[in-house]
Amino acid sequence: MSVQDEQGNSRRLAKDIGSLYYSDLLPLAGDSEPETREFLNRMTEILMDFLHKTFDRSSKILDFHHPEQLLEIIDLSLPNQPKNIDQLLADCRDTLTYQVKTGHPRFFNQLSNGVDVISMAGEWLTATANTNMFTYEISPVFILMEHMTLKKMREIIGYKGGDSILAPGGTISNLYAVLAARYRKYPRVKSEGLQSLPGPLVMFTSEHSHFSMMSAAAASGLGTDNCISVPCNEKGQMIPAELERLVLKSISDGKIPFMVTATAGTTVFGAFDPINPLADICDKHHLWLHIDAAWGGGLLMSEKFRYKFEGIQRADSVTWNPHKMMNVLLQCSTVHFKQNSLLYHCNRMCADYLFQQDKHYDVTYDTGDKVIQCGRHNDIFKFWLLWRAKGTEGFAKQMERFVQLTQYLVEGLLKRPERFQLIVAEPECTNVCFWYVPTRFRTMAPGPERDRLLGQITPILKGRMMSTGTLMVGYQPQGKLPNFFRCIISNQAVTEEDVDFLVDEMDRLGHDL
Repeated sequence: MSVQDEQGNSRRLAKDIGSLYYSDLLPLAGDSEPETREFLNRMTEILMDFLHKTFDRSSKILDFHHPEQLLEIIDLSLPNQPKNIDQLLADCRDTLTYQVKTGHPRFFNQLSNGVDVISMAGEWLTATANTNMFTYEISPVFILMEHMTLKKMREIIGYKGGDSILAPGGTISNLYAVLAARYRKYPRVKSEGLQSLPGPLVMFTSEHSHFSMMSAAAASGLGTDNCISVPCNEKGQMIPAELERLVLKSISDGKIPFMVTATAGTTVFGAFDPINPLADICDKHHLWLHIDAAWGGGLLMSEKFRYKFEGIQRADSVTWNPHKMMNVLLQCSTVHFKQNSLLYHCNRMCADYLFQQDKHYDVTYDTGDKVIQCGRHNDIFKFWLLWRAKGTEGFAKQMERFVQLTQYLVEGLLKRPERFQLIVAEPECTNVCFWYVPTRFRTMAPGPERDRLLGQITPILKGRMMSTGTLMVGYQPQGKLPNFFRCIISNQAVTEEDVDFLVDEMDRLGHDL
């Protein structure tokens, strides 16, 4: 075929593709590779346009509409008759038009933000391969990638051997740890249930810990009353003496302590619990020690910050989410165990229609019988590919840059004490917590009453951010502290100029409140 013929076919496809339907594409129409390719090319153009706007600082982070307004703008109905390709492409454009650009350099709202194009490309390949992760039989390369990558993560933690799994989010990773801890202490609970336990089990976690620990207590049948919150100091770190006091109290109350969860990077303050003193208490009372490093775990990639995790190798299990500070695309959560085969014995159900033991390959590479799921999404390729692209050194530099930008923000707020009041003066992670102080409060003496009033205006200022679409910073209360802002630095696109914009834009939007 001549070049002219190919160009003519491309123009004809560009003209005609929109009138086609699902049934005109692969796999239903066997001779439709050109049409399918054109459809996917158009989809790629839509995605690239969204990426362009994501990194364009003059573009809004979002075009906010209330739910009832958005339902009027976008047709979300499910038709009886198929829509053509033109309409499907329009649906895709509309969806992204009203989607928050979480990779925008001025989106500081969540722990998981930023768009890494290498990881994104890995997710595209993953979706194209569309395979399950329960056996080597159907995912040979991905299973080996998972095996090698998780082994490397365990080495970084400090484990010699052990086992790991990728789970759908940190909440499920933490649940795996609770189930394994309980099984190791009372293995009969797997077959005989809670009635086999000699008494009520209790677990302990920081009062600043993620809600997933409370959720795990509920889901595992222990009950939320048996997930005991341990007081923290002013930095948000668990107090070891308080943990031991509560362990002894539980024993005297006739309960059975079995597990402690320390946090390496709390959700709000970014605090790191002191692992070694907590590990000493766990050793003394024969308790399982779990480290929830879902947020802060990324800092393990830099030797500069290893001191924050001193003693982590003593933990029985560790949760670590690469989809947070390491910028792997959602979702990518890992949980690691010091003891090998514990996951397998705790969770296996011997489903012989999937996990036959007489296969012609080494079935120890099959993962499905050591998890509570059956189907498991391929979350490894986008992570493995990004690690290949950056190298361990690249991740280390990324962590160091985030911490540098965090300090830059803290210094900027400290230079404006009349406008900003820091909650934690020296953040341990990349969380910066503060109140914004409007003009009318600047002559008011700091104290509980001013804090209360600042807490009331915080959600109003957040609403203004979303209405203008220029900035997004999250807020929340913490314990007795009323609403305050929590700014997260975990986006590789962020620069000092974006941090300066954050400070100035908050003042522009909120000075008159």
